[in-house]
Order: sequence, then C-alpha cells, then structure tokens
Amino acid sequence: MAEPFQIDVISDVVCPWCYIGQRRLAVALARLPADDGARRASIRWHPFQLNPDLPQTGVPRRAYLEDKFGGPERAAQIYARVAATGATVGIPFAFDRIAIQPNTRDAHRLIAWAQAQRDASDLVERLFHAYFIDGRAIGDRDVLSAIAGEGGFDSGAARNMLDSDDGVDAIALMDQRARAIGVQGVPFFIFNQHIAVSGAQEPDTLLGAIAQARAG
Repeated sequence: MAEPFQIDVISDVVCPWCYIGQRRLAVALARLPADDGARRASIRWHPFQLNPDLPQTGVPRRAYLEDKFGGPERAAQIYARVAATGATVGIPFAFDRIAIQPNTRDAHRLIAWAQAQRDASDLVERLFHAYFIDGRAIGDRDVLSAIAGEGGFDSGAARNMLDSDDGVDAIALMDQRARAIGVQGVPFFIFNQHIAVSGAQEPDTLLGAIAQARAG
C-alpha cells in the first residue's frame, strides 16, 4: 500500500488566488498515477485572514475597493488578470456580484468544525464558489450554515456552533502561528511537512514539490 501523504493548505476563502491555487492543486493531484499515495493525500485546511480587522458584518465591497485599490476602476484592471487566470482552471469569476466584503472568521470556524468530522475540501470549494461565482454573503451565519447543509453537514449543528464561541480563539491562534512561521501571503502549501510552496503555482511546480517532499 502506498505511504500516506499529507498536504497542508493555508488560505482565505475571499482570496481569488487561493481559489486558483486550490484548483491547480486538484489538477496536479489528478495527474498522478491512480496508485500514488499523494493522489489520495490527506488535505488539511488552515486559516489566514487577509482582512482580520473588518467588522463582523463586513463592509460594502465598493468601499473596500476604494480603500484597497483606490477605486473600482483600478480593481477592475487587477481582477481582469485574475479572471483570465481563473478561466484556465474552470473558474468563472463574477466579481461584480459581490456586494459585501466579509470578515472570514466564521467561515474559517465552519471549515475547522467540518474538518473535525471529515475531509473539508468539498466545503472549501463550496465557499469559494458561493463567494466568487454566486456572490453570496459568506460572512452571514445563515448563509454559512446553509452552505454546510448543501455540503452534507448538519446545517442546524453548524448554525449552533457559529452562534457559540467555539473555535474563535483557535482560529486566531492558528492565524498567528501561520504568520509566525513566515507566511506573508496565501495560498501557502506544505507538502508532507517538508516542502513549502507559496502562491498559486502551476500544477507542474506543485508536482515537483510533491516529488521533493516524498524524497525528503
């Protein structure tokens, strides 16, 4: 039997490059032989908040773009490149549908809660899709619990967890630890606890990192 392989992914669900990186990782793993242990890797998701100081209710997207890029025109120029790259991995980004820039703490709490039960990769994909394609308000607990239900989790239990303080301190600590080990941007991949790759790298680069991690 092939040896188990672990992939740790540090990301934020409002980071378009994290969505692209997640898709490129899937492409890389799909290129491996069917009996390769890395193809069935255990993927663990870790939080990194790009905007941890946003209010819990988020802020209007237009105001956020004004503050970050100087306005929607400059943002449109930047996002055009992101959209073009996303299209290469099947992501039809719909940035114009996003009305609110959310605080993602609750989304990360939901991922951690789900991950304690089983692989959370499908849920992470659903959160990316909900935000970047459907324009859903993933800072809203009703929306988050609904997405959990759509992913096969107990939506009521998810809502009860979100309405509690479960995971609040843990998410903050994990975010701090990521920054402490030198993570300055996401996505950030760690293969088999040996090889780290920063950024939404091409599948060939990720496959090279997998080979290095296995050799190490």
